[in-house]
Amino acid sequence: MPAIVVVGGQWGDEGKGRIVDLLAQKANIVARYSAGNNAGHTIINELGEFKLHLVPAGIFYPDKLCLIGNGVVVDCAELLREIEDLEDRGVKVRGRLFLSDRAHVIMPWHRLIDELDEKLRGEGAIGTTGRGVGPAFVDKVARAGVRMADLIDHEALLSLLSFLVPYKNAVLEKLYDAPPVEIESVAKEYRDYGARLAPYVADTSALVHQALKTGDTVLLEGAQGSLLDLDSGTYEYVTSSVPSSLAAGAAIGMGIGPTQIQTVLGVFKAYNTRVGNGPMPTELLDETGRLLREGGPKPEYGSTTGRPRRCGWFDGVAARHSVRINGLSSAALTRLDVLDPLPVIKVCTTYRVHGKETESMPAAGAALAAAEPVYTELPGWQKPTAEVRKFQELPAEAQSYVGFIGDLLGVKICLVSVGPERDQAIKLERII
Repeated sequence: MPAIVVVGGQWGDEGKGRIVDLLAQKANIVARYSAGNNAGHTIINELGEFKLHLVPAGIFYPDKLCLIGNGVVVDCAELLREIEDLEDRGVKVRGRLFLSDRAHVIMPWHRLIDELDEKLRGEGAIGTTGRGVGPAFVDKVARAGVRMADLIDHEALLSLLSFLVPYKNAVLEKLYDAPPVEIESVAKEYRDYGARLAPYVADTSALVHQALKTGDTVLLEGAQGSLLDLDSGTYEYVTSSVPSSLAAGAAIGMGIGPTQIQTVLGVFKAYNTRVGNGPMPTELLDETGRLLREGGPKPEYGSTTGRPRRCGWFDGVAARHSVRINGLSSAALTRLDVLDPLPVIKVCTTYRVHGKETESMPAAGAALAAAEPVYTELPGWQKPTAEVRKFQELPAEAQSYVGFIGDLLGVKICLVSVGPERDQAIKLERII
């Protein structure tokens, strides 16, 4: 069976992790293909609550193989912490998790430059997580990166560091007026990482190709929202991930061809959230916005940074943009139950930009910042939905809301989640 891609349809935090966790039951391989530990998935299961930043969400099923692809940049310390935490809590990782030998590594100067550059930008700061992910991708493109294949080869690592450390120290000292890093300390730290991670390093592209050849189901896990994509998102408040956070990036990030992808599932929250800076036309700064943030079983705070998420009504213009740039074949709608208390629910269907109404998302940041949402009002249901497992048992108004969003997107909604746990889901169509 060809690969299935799961992507976020908004600015991230849509609940991709719990959807991947749910779908992984019927997959053979679950693979992460882009971004770094600036993204996070929260998984709640019988073992408790887990926050994963690099390990794929399929790790909780003992019969699944989990892969971290070449499109991911790896914070070695964070990955080792995740592995240790999972093993300590009864989840077997070794022998089931493999990391691409072509994946790039986050180095100490990447975190320093991330923080220092945000300070240098002042009011124009992007609002990064400060984990060094952006600078690591910059170095990947600049051909000044360290890959996992280098990390596990002591001589290759020393050779690279003999060039990279003086080069990066010149940047730190002359551009940022910051102290340099010491080559001996970096070499010792990363030699240790290489030794500890060596058993996990593999040619993950070959593993995926072999699985697809034998008819296995491969689930490709996106890490960030489509509206944060470097090319098609709300530039310049976007991620630096190369390949993209779109479905097209899944093929590049795992080393397979686009013809090997059969299904693209987009995950959308039943309202909108965003972490960090940048325009968000439907943002609510009133009591309704506070209710969306605090009213659900899992309050809206970033799983990576802990920052409060900006909340607002569902943005149909931005969502349709995501459908188009990903070529979505179906969609999942998450956190419907958060809307339970509201008497009236609004959905943005068009923007008004400088007096003109448009169904398209402007490319220019200034135009998007000036966009006024044009809303359609729908009746709320004001009944609890968290225990519902069949679509027909949802309140009529909730069914109408899901149908309205599906019509707005132009794709079938195949799954609705009504809570944070694995079994709190309503399946409308078969995905796998």
